[in-house]
Amino acid sequence: MSRGGKITVMVAAVAGIVSTPLVWLLDSPDTGQLVGASVQAATGIAALVWALLQRPPAPAPVPGPVDVAVGTGKSKGTGGGTAHTGVRRPGGAGTGSAKAERTGDAIADGPGSSAGTGIDYT
Repeated sequence: MSRGGKITVMVAAVAGIVSTPLVWLLDSPDTGQLVGASVQAATGIAALVWALLQRPPAPAPVPGPVDVAVGTGKSKGTGGGTAHTGVRRPGGAGTGSAKAERTGDAIADGPGSSAGTGIDYT
């Protein structure tokens, strides 16, 4: 339930709890008025408790980006460099989908060099 709806129900519940039963009870009520006032007050209290226990709706998930790498060329990492043909998401960052098709060759040459194709989450 939205915040505005919750406030509306709470205000109506408080008005129902206080209004008519208060008027009836101040004017020497008979048995029917006393029962009616009790039922109305109980209904208002139940509505108030229900409104207080409602949680706000969960926000809709926001779709992440769509990363696509298709038909990439060759890549070469030398002298400690990095070569990657595809999609890189360091640390698995991002919430959307990732797709790699027909990626090119990735070549690592020399100490400390690295190469990869496809999707890299490291």
